[in-house]
Amino acid sequence: MLIEKKVWPKYFVAIISGKKKYELRLNDFEVNEGDILLLKEWDPNTKEYTGRSVEKRVTYIAKFKIDELFWPEEQIKAKGLQVISLE
Repeated sequence: MLIEKKVWPKYFVAIISGKKKYELRLNDFEVNEGDILLLKEWDPNTKEYTGRSVEKRVTYIAKFKIDELFWPEEQIKAKGLQVISLE
């Protein structure tokens, strides 16, 4: 399946350079391994697409809810979460 999503310019640049190899998204759409994400660069200041896009194949999905995490909610609210890309 082909799934279109907006990506802000600073993240888009990191994706096309090969540096950013993950996406952190709200779990509000169906996605499966093997699907293609069509990531379209979106400028939040102009509220328009820039015309640049890239397709990336989904290789792994981790879905979780706040109460399924390893840390207490208070710590998450205080410190936030980070996503780490591995190579």
